[in-house]
Amino acid sequence: MAWHEWPLILFTVLAQTAVGAFILLAAVVLSGKLCFGVSDRLHKAMFFVWVLMGLGFAASTLHLGSPLRAFNALNMVGSSWLSNEIFTGSLFFALGGGYWLLEVLDKGPEKVRKLLLLAAMVVGGGFMFSMTKLYLLDTVPTWNTVYTPIAFMSTMVISGLIFGHLLLTSSQHKMAGLDRALPFVGSLAVMLSLMALVSQMIGLSEIQTSVTTAAELIPNLAQLQIIRVGLLLAALAVWFIPNLMNSRPGVPVMALSFALILLSELIGRGVFYGLHMTVGI
Repeated sequence: MAWHEWPLILFTVLAQTAVGAFILLAAVVLSGKLCFGVSDRLHKAMFFVWVLMGLGFAASTLHLGSPLRAFNALNMVGSSWLSNEIFTGSLFFALGGGYWLLEVLDKGPEKVRKLLLLAAMVVGGGFMFSMTKLYLLDTVPTWNTVYTPIAFMSTMVISGLIFGHLLLTSSQHKMAGLDRALPFVGSLAVMLSLMALVSQMIGLSEIQTSVTTAAELIPNLAQLQIIRVGLLLAALAVWFIPNLMNSRPGVPVMALSFALILLSELIGRGVFYGLHMTVGI
């Protein structure tokens, strides 16, 4: 696995998780079903979304050798997907963080807050799109496939949903129907992700250069994927425990499920970077 790319592994996984969780929480807020007390607790818990984003961005600057070079990544906004990624990510951070700060401090008109919330949701989607386009390179055949957007979207949905559900649980929300529905939505996303994984593994042997095939890039690829899938399924099983017991989820159960999913996603992203190969090499 490409653990030497750990700054990018952390950045992509944490950013996708944060965006997915924020969109879920924003949708819940916009539904208007939160009472004042739950809304107050949820916005305080939303602080951890920005912690993830902050950690992700901090890690990404280490990939540049010198953190001061991060400003140079904005030199080609509009013509470079790297610049677009950094710009939209920073704008999402600013809009979403601005909304969160106004809500926590109870400042500003309600219409302005809602506008910031909606804008952050849209920009977050643009951030994910730019991140995906950055890796669809003609010179990297193992990345330039439909499996890259599927993998990135799966992380945003699966990891984002469980993290958002964890924050909702910690805020002691009252929407029992949401507690029951989210594990089923997550299981559907997991099923689609596993189908894509199997298809990708089968197709790796067909991607080759004059030197090697993609399937040979990571010697223990099968074992890593088995561990990844095992962690993912274990997390899903834990996520369903409250449904099976007909009870409301607790923070420890949700935290365990999120930890398992996050570890699974980090392994999967390490495999992704480990499959990097350039045409002609």
